[in-house]
Amino acid sequence: MKNIAAASRVKVSADGQGVVSHAGMAMLRELADRTGLSTQVTAALADTYRGPWVYAPGEVFADLAAAVADGADCIDAVGQLCGDREHAFGAKASTTTMWRLVDQRIDAAHLPAVRAARSAARAAAWAAGAAPTASEWLHIDIDATLVIDHSDNKHGATPTWKKTFGHHPLLAFLDRCEIAGGEALAGLLRTGNAGSNTASDHIIVLAQALAALPPRWRPDPSAGDDPDQPRILVRCDTAGATHKFADACRDQGVGFSFGYPVDTRVQDAVDTLNLADGWYPAVDTEGGIRDGAWVAEATTLVNLDSWPPGTRLILRKERPHPGAQLRFTDADGMRVTAFITDTEPGIVPGQVAGLELRHRQHARVEDRIRDLKAAGLRNLPCHGFWPNAAWLEIVLAAADLVTWCRLLGFREHTGLARAEIATFRYRVLHVAARITRGARRTRLRIDATWRWAAQIAAAWQTIRTAFR
Repeated sequence: MKNIAAASRVKVSADGQGVVSHAGMAMLRELADRTGLSTQVTAALADTYRGPWVYAPGEVFADLAAAVADGADCIDAVGQLCGDREHAFGAKASTTTMWRLVDQRIDAAHLPAVRAARSAARAAAWAAGAAPTASEWLHIDIDATLVIDHSDNKHGATPTWKKTFGHHPLLAFLDRCEIAGGEALAGLLRTGNAGSNTASDHIIVLAQALAALPPRWRPDPSAGDDPDQPRILVRCDTAGATHKFADACRDQGVGFSFGYPVDTRVQDAVDTLNLADGWYPAVDTEGGIRDGAWVAEATTLVNLDSWPPGTRLILRKERPHPGAQLRFTDADGMRVTAFITDTEPGIVPGQVAGLELRHRQHARVEDRIRDLKAAGLRNLPCHGFWPNAAWLEIVLAAADLVTWCRLLGFREHTGLARAEIATFRYRVLHVAARITRGARRTRLRIDATWRWAAQIAAAWQTIRTAFR
C-alpha cells in the first residue's frame, strides 16, 4: 500500500517572499527591448498621446507580446501576468491602459508603422545572430485559418465556409528549419466569409511579408540574374494557385511553389506516366528513398501557357496511410497530388524529387498556425475590427520573440529549440526563481533543481552578449 503520510506533513502557507514564477517570461521581455521593438513601437504611436505618458506605448506593447507568448489569451489575463511580477521586474501598466493601447491607439492609420517597427526589430535580431544562412533559400509559407467567434457582436465576424462563425485571417511565415519553427512575417485580418483563394489578399500579404524582411534580404526585381540577390520562394496550397498571384510573385522577384488541382488533365497525365513508367522514387527529409511514394514531371503533358513562362508541373503519387478514405481523384489506389513551380531545373538538389520535398515541407505552416492559436490567436478579444487587427500584430510579435529566443539562445539545445510552444512554456517560460538583492544589484536565481536551469541561464547570457 502506498504511504501518503509524508506528503501530509508538508506545511502550506502563503507567506513566501522573494520568489517569482514564470520567470522565463522576462527573457522575452528583455529581448523585446534589446531588439528595439519597444522603442520602435513607442516612436510609431507617440502621436496618439496629447501629453507625456506614464508608461511608454512600446513598453506596454512589449508587455502584451511577452505575456501572450507566456499563455495569456486576453488583455485581462495579460494584466494579471504582468501585475503578479511587479515585485521582480518593476511596475507595469494597468489593464485599462493595455486595453486603451489595443482599442484606441493602434488603429488602421498606425498599423503600418507598427509593422515597420516589427521589421526593424527583426533586422536587429538577425544582425545579432538570428539571421538565416545567406546562401540558402528563404521559404515564405502563406496560409489562412479560421478564428471562431463565440459571440455575435464582433465586427467582421461572419459565417465561414466551414459553417462556423468568426474571422478568416491570412498569415505568412518564414520557415526556419534549423529550429523547426518559423517567424511570423505578416497577417491580414479578414471577415469570416473572405475567400480562400482571393488573389488580392495574397498579394497584400506577400507585400507585407517582404517588407517585414531586413532590407538586404528583400529581393530586387530589377537585379536580374545577380547571384548575390537573396533567393526567396513563396509556398501555398491550391488556394494560392491563381494567375494574378503567380504574376505578382514574378513581379516581386520571388519564386513560387503552389498546389495545383488534380483535374481531368492531370488525371490524363497520370495515366500517360503510368503507361510510360515515368515515375521516380520520392525522397524524405534525410535524403533517403521515401517508401511507397513516387514523383514525375508533367510539364509537357498539360498546357501551362496561361501561367508565367518557365512554370513546371510536378506530380506525386503515394499509397494512402492505413485507414485513409480514398478520393475520386486517386488512381489505382494511389493518392495523387500536384503542384506548379517556376524553379528552373538544376537549382534544387535531387531534381524533381527535391522540388517535391521542398513543396511538401509547406505542411509545416500548420504547426506555425497551431502555435499562434496556442498563443493568443484562438481568441480575438475586442469588439472592433481594427482593435482585433492590432491584437493580431501583438500575437505575431509574440511568435517572433519566441523564435528569436530559440535562435539566439537555444540553437544548440535541440530539445528546447524544436519544442512547440506549450512545451517551451513549461520548460523555459514558467520556470520559478528567487529574487535576491545586495551590493546594489538584483539577482534572479533560477531553481537549481529544474532540469533545464543551466540551459536557461546560459541562453539568457548568450542573448545579452549577442546585442553588445
